[in-house]
Amino acid sequence: MDNDYLKLEWMPELERPILVAGFTGWNDAAEAASVAVSTLGSAWEAQRFGGFDPEEFFDFQATRPEIKLVEGVTRQIEWPENALHATARSPEATNGRGVVLLSGPEPNFRWRTFCDGVVDVARRLGVDLVVTMGALLADVPHSRPASVSANSQDPALIENLGLSASRYEGPTGITGVLHRACAQAGLPSVSFWASVPHYLPAVPSAPAALALLNGFSGLVGVEVDTERLEKTAVDYQEQVSAAVSQDSDLTSYVQMLEERYDAQVAQGTRNLPSGDELAQELESFLREQRREEE
Repeated sequence: MDNDYLKLEWMPELERPILVAGFTGWNDAAEAASVAVSTLGSAWEAQRFGGFDPEEFFDFQATRPEIKLVEGVTRQIEWPENALHATARSPEATNGRGVVLLSGPEPNFRWRTFCDGVVDVARRLGVDLVVTMGALLADVPHSRPASVSANSQDPALIENLGLSASRYEGPTGITGVLHRACAQAGLPSVSFWASVPHYLPAVPSAPAALALLNGFSGLVGVEVDTERLEKTAVDYQEQVSAAVSQDSDLTSYVQMLEERYDAQVAQGTRNLPSGDELAQELESFLREQRREEE
């Protein structure tokens, strides 16, 4: 099962699995994506079953390993790594589906090789949908619901689910390369992006992470225990609002963003289809895909 860069410790047996990926770094403004993926792992008691060899994909001067003390005595090195986890909850917890989680820092090297490896492990496990979580800095106010968009490079998914075809041009991260690899392999994929306030780049955004999970839940028709994250989101809003109120210039700027956001809502702008109907459309689409492959 192994190759030079992908080490699988055991092979999970999963029913109609979805692979969910989130990377720290460039694709993870305010840590929203990584918090969302880690919340899924905790909620569904995910167990590690493998990972990618860090020697192949990281510049350790840019993404440094860390020294940890074990029981206050033994010094241990923790290397940056992209790890694979599989859900260990009952099928009912995930609407009868298995879920594979891929998490870790954005690789520094060999992105095409890395993404080919992700597609390879997805094929071995029978994954029929890849979902990535991402977050970007944008001109949005912290005091309004976090905006989330859902994009795809798959024309059939775009047509059947009413998703957006990304029209972005410019520098990309590992998620953009991964979606291209999925498209070339004929593996359906969807990319969720949350917008976080650009004036709060260093503050972990629980509201954005929560919005990503709500979008994911609506797409695949599963429930995620987000109670702890919801409480953190409330604390975030209260603390940020208190800090902003101390700066008159920032207060005026946020008010301008709020007015623009409210105007867009009044015009009926929708970023993300959601709900039971969307989940049913996705199930129908994936069933058709499986029939074509048989």
